[in-house]
Amino acid sequence: MPIAHFHLPSGYATPDQERRLLLEASAAYSRVLESPIERVRAFVVHYDPASIAVAGRIVADGGAVAPYFTAIVLVGRPASQRHELLRAFTDLIVDVLDVDRAQVRGQIIEVAPENWGIAGVPASGARADEISARAAAPG
Repeated sequence: MPIAHFHLPSGYATPDQERRLLLEASAAYSRVLESPIERVRAFVVHYDPASIAVAGRIVADGGAVAPYFTAIVLVGRPASQRHELLRAFTDLIVDVLDVDRAQVRGQIIEVAPENWGIAGVPASGARADEISARAAAPG
């Protein structure tokens, strides 16, 4: 279920930077959530720089580039894992895209297992044992 979106202005990153971002984010997601990498999905979402405003300035007109990411997880993941994802993805963006850390924003989006589908089946059924074990674990 782990899904990551990295929201960037079109043309800001090179193809090699985007490839590295996707691959390293996938590995970090798998490691932090202790999830098989086969379940991880990562996307770079492009926006026209004329369609992005940062601090009241349009990026195409010289406004700052301020990458934003979302990380989707099932409800029940410990706060420690969610916080580690925030750190890991921020570190990755800073390292790969050479952007000022203060400009990076990110969000963890928690989705209820009954609202997430895996092969057309709610995760609450498809991953019931894993979800129950995670909910019972301290932390």
